[in-house]
Amino acid sequence: MSVQPTAASPSPSATAPASASGRLPEKLAAVHQIRRPRGAPVPEDFAFVTEPMPEPLPGTALVENTWLSVDPYMRENMDGEWELHAPLEGRALGRVVASADPALPEGSLVLHRQGWRTHAAVTAAEARVLPDLPGVAPESFLGILGGTGLTAYVALTRIAALRPGEDVFVSAAAGGVGSAAGQLARLLGARRVVGSAGTRAKADWLVAELGFDAAFVHRDGPVAEQLAAAAPDGVDVVVDNVGGDHLEAAIGALRERGRIAWAGAISQYNAASPPAAPRNLFDLVEKSGRLEGFLVSRHRDAQGELEAFLTPHLRQGTVRDPLTVTEGFGHVVDAFLGMLRGANTGKAVVRVAS
Repeated sequence: MSVQPTAASPSPSATAPASASGRLPEKLAAVHQIRRPRGAPVPEDFAFVTEPMPEPLPGTALVENTWLSVDPYMRENMDGEWELHAPLEGRALGRVVASADPALPEGSLVLHRQGWRTHAAVTAAEARVLPDLPGVAPESFLGILGGTGLTAYVALTRIAALRPGEDVFVSAAAGGVGSAAGQLARLLGARRVVGSAGTRAKADWLVAELGFDAAFVHRDGPVAEQLAAAAPDGVDVVVDNVGGDHLEAAIGALRERGRIAWAGAISQYNAASPPAAPRNLFDLVEKSGRLEGFLVSRHRDAQGELEAFLTPHLRQGTVRDPLTVTEGFGHVVDAFLGMLRGANTGKAVVRVAS
């Protein structure tokens, strides 16, 4: 699925194709953050710039980016982790167009973290040459086979240790991590999967297209009440991407010895002060429950497990990799801001050039 950009477009130089046929341009286009946001980010927090095209030094390769990922964690990076007036960080997929390292041969498809730009100079330690998986779209390595899918897989298998026959609640279930978590939970043997979403269309899509048993719209009423109605007998496992009232509701719905894998807190990324919820943390003691936060970057060793598990399902069509695609590098900021507003269904990605 595709979305149309809504923010002001950058200068023509930033939207030009990354390369001409058989010849590299003299400059690359990149996005810099130029100020810290106050509340929700706006287009004026970013600038499109041009930089000299790097030539591969010994041990490096030049990659022409074809797909970029925009993710909720980037909002937190804007508050201090990202340097101002410098290239930003993000997962990217691209082709090696010039190489001075035999480990990164020209023409190979690689995954790396120098996103928000049309080209990047990388080393073999910074890039992974991707396997050729017939029947699997390469961009899935930014979606269900990438960081979002890996987050969901780690949450369910390593943090919450989902067992067959257990019931699962996934918050922000129509996003990248949430849509992966719901499908993975079913494949791992969950009995019942419930999700929350931001609109009725998304909630209906979760049930009709992704196989959720129930889904509710968190804006329609108190989350705790809606979760209790959707899962009246409670849940055993929670994958929480929201925090705040969703986390409080999850604790309330948790059964004895239930587990919550806390992957994100999108409800508070733009907030000036922390939310009041959850106010029922002591319920975890009474229920012998467990709440554990985690960073997927500390579980990279699970990547091979994820690919081995999901690749057959992707080929057979028993798992979907829903992507919301924004076209053109010049609209990467639009894609990022739209994702933070919930404009995406599934994983939000940018196709750098058609």
